[in-house]
Amino acid sequence: MTEEGADETAEAMSFEAVTEAIRRESTPDTTERQRLEEVATTLRARATAAVTERVPDADVVQVGSTARNTWVSGDRDIDIFVRFPPETDRDTLERVGLEVGHETLPSGHEEYAEHPYVKGTYDGFDIDIVPCFRLERASDIRSAVDRTPFHNRYLDRRLDETLADDSRITKQFLKGIDVYGSDLRTAGFSGYLTELLVLEYGGFRPLLEAAADWHPPVELDPEDHGSASFDDPLVVIDPTDPTRNVAAVCSPANVARLQHYARAMLAEPTLKYFRPADPDPLEPSELETHLERRGATSLAIRFDTPDLVDDQLYPQLYKSLDGIARGLDARGFDVLRKTTMAADTAVLLFDLGVPRRPKIERHEGPPVHVRDHAEGFFAAYVDDDSVYGPFIDGDRYVVERERTCTSALEFLESPRLFDVSLGAHVETALDDGYTVLVDDELTDLLEDFGPALRRYFEPTP
Repeated sequence: MTEEGADETAEAMSFEAVTEAIRRESTPDTTERQRLEEVATTLRARATAAVTERVPDADVVQVGSTARNTWVSGDRDIDIFVRFPPETDRDTLERVGLEVGHETLPSGHEEYAEHPYVKGTYDGFDIDIVPCFRLERASDIRSAVDRTPFHNRYLDRRLDETLADDSRITKQFLKGIDVYGSDLRTAGFSGYLTELLVLEYGGFRPLLEAAADWHPPVELDPEDHGSASFDDPLVVIDPTDPTRNVAAVCSPANVARLQHYARAMLAEPTLKYFRPADPDPLEPSELETHLERRGATSLAIRFDTPDLVDDQLYPQLYKSLDGIARGLDARGFDVLRKTTMAADTAVLLFDLGVPRRPKIERHEGPPVHVRDHAEGFFAAYVDDDSVYGPFIDGDRYVVERERTCTSALEFLESPRLFDVSLGAHVETALDDGYTVLVDDELTDLLEDFGPALRRYFEPTP
């Protein structure tokens, strides 16, 4: 940030002054628009030539924010959809779609969502070449991406210049508070959802005013045609599909974060909410201070990151994080907080309130008056010399038996770790080998994860 920008951020500014500054920053200038259009035109022409040579009835459309004039200055994404006639079979769509993608973008590589597509860069822009079916109604979709051209058409007809400006301002705000993106790592607000919210509420400020007072679950249905129910904190029925919640990926934490910063922005407008910045890496001395101050026990499982794209990797990391946390809690080790991070190696990090337990644990049986179950429990332990009891505590049979793991470290380093629910590829990676770092051994993580560890040990809303 420039010195002038820093001064602006520090000074008190009106809501209007802040949003006007962000509008100017976020709106692409003529040169940027022309450059993007040149690249998009070139790629559309290449894709059109490639697909019509193979499937004459196919066509090509550009979709997404760059097609709707709602992209934020500096964004470099161009999405080209190759639309096949509805009678095309799935195998042909996938095979020809990849051929067209590679011919359009020779340096691209294949990725897989619901079906494969080609992704890469061209002249500094990030490009997706995606095959889909050309359909009359969104309700006829045969794959998730078939909806996208309908999304484009719906918004393009409704967003005027003012709402397009407010969409850019809102996107920049969501980026600044780190909740923008529908990828499964972020679990935040997609561009399409953001534009729908701006359209629904009539602008950036009205959206903030509404969000500040949300009481989840919040349900919005722009076309009043929803035909399904959802158990999500934010429900926005897709105007093109009455059975879909556009906000399904948004985590409860990110909905709450939007509410927090909406209130903050309305109370004290400032540019800093629009300017994302990675924190400085945590220093070893700072880590030592945090560990001493907290008095908890920090344990990190470190292993080689599975070779997966983020949208496949992070759900598995989150599943594994939750599974191991439940395993620790079930054994009485009291997980205070947890997080995961990944680069060349992946980390599952836990803070524990109770790192060690007694050699015995209490095991309660049924109430004595539940005769069949109570007698079964009593018979199972009455001749077991390894337990204390059975005895009666209150109205139940109870035994005190030997604990399988007396320390969290012992559990994490034992085969019992694999008894919990893990992501399939994470489980394979752990089976190949992992290390457990305890407390000051976390300094080994600082080189790769210094900023992430600062966020963890110095949390903010």
